[in-house]
Amino acid sequence: MAAFGYVDLENTASKAPEVSREGKTPSRLRVIVVLGLLVALGPLTIDMYLPALPQIAEDLSVSSSVVQLTLTGTLAGLALGQLVIGPLSDSLGRRRPLMAGIVLHMLASLICLVAPNVAVLGVARGLQGVGAAATMVVALAIVGDLFAGNTAATVMSRLMLVLGVAPVIAPSLGAAVLLRFSWHWVFAVLVVLAGLLLLLAALALPETLPVGHRRPLRVRGILGTYGELLGDRRFVILVLVAALGMSGLFAYIAGASFVLQGRHGLDQQSFALVFGAGAVALIGATQFNVVLLRRFTPQTITVWALGASVAAGTVFVALAATGVGGIYAFVLPVWAILAAMGFVIPNAPAVALSRHPDAAGTAAALLGAGQFGLGAAVAPLVGVLGNDELALAAVMTAGSVIALLALLAVGSTTPADDGALPAGAVPDAA
Repeated sequence: MAAFGYVDLENTASKAPEVSREGKTPSRLRVIVVLGLLVALGPLTIDMYLPALPQIAEDLSVSSSVVQLTLTGTLAGLALGQLVIGPLSDSLGRRRPLMAGIVLHMLASLICLVAPNVAVLGVARGLQGVGAAATMVVALAIVGDLFAGNTAATVMSRLMLVLGVAPVIAPSLGAAVLLRFSWHWVFAVLVVLAGLLLLLAALALPETLPVGHRRPLRVRGILGTYGELLGDRRFVILVLVAALGMSGLFAYIAGASFVLQGRHGLDQQSFALVFGAGAVALIGATQFNVVLLRRFTPQTITVWALGASVAAGTVFVALAATGVGGIYAFVLPVWAILAAMGFVIPNAPAVALSRHPDAAGTAAALLGAGQFGLGAAVAPLVGVLGNDELALAAVMTAGSVIALLALLAVGSTTPADDGALPAGAVPDAA
């Protein structure tokens, strides 16, 4: 895959896991399960209240596009929070920033529960995002601490299996709460879930960044690390591809409830089932990605997946513009695009993190900030364009087109890397 200007990671192996604070090396299964549960806090925060969006808009006397700004606030918090927490985790270790973030999330959820208006709700949702950012950036950094290359992409795919359960159950859990209580109590459930995750992190997650590998906590040093990463053109392109891959998912999250419940008349439970089916398509693709990684590099898979997404998006735009096909003309192309993103989302970050293993926390922060920052911009864009099928189709397809063009452009103008392994990489014993 040298033609695309990336490191050929077909034979890149995993790093040796660092010794944990208990003096034992954590198993790959333990890492995947614990990190998967922790990272699930982000999707739970985003998705659990989706069935309540129309109810919140009515209760707070605001339009659908205004209430979508609370989703934007969450995504913005996730983006900005990672930019801060990433460097902190490179300096203080992984555990302390993680714990502090979960506590902040719990406090913000309590504010959401009693929010009297959409402004307070939006600010509290932003703080929730900052708290959830800790779980996401630390999880990516730990993958960067312990693994590299195809092994990292495989771990990311397995992580997506655990993570993918959250979008399936979150809307159903939110809908179940709404059957008996008001939308406020969705956030009470989030307080409890975050508390359980805090206990899990305290008891089951070892420190993976030894003191000798930590970076000084100085503003100049942090800015220098960001400058080093942003100066790596291939890394920046991979961040852009990962962010654009996620933008389709966030566009779907922002507009799905209004299209499926508003235009097609689904109730809250039916919406949760249809929404969850899209998550199943995404999860299935991430697991098939593990099979493909045995024969192809992550970047090869990413190129083909983006091509498939562009094709599905073109069909989606055509069906939405003509208005034919009913609900099937909406869900089938969306599921196809989400399945394609199931190949992009694990592979692009894995390759990017393998380029800078010595600054995994800061690199993970830029990846997360790019993904959720773009998501924060995309969510209100769907509303501004009309919250209908055509708006959603246009945004999802545009993201895939731009990502594919960016990937092809860097390949045609950038020479191949030398294929060097990250520092500390050793043969995969798993």
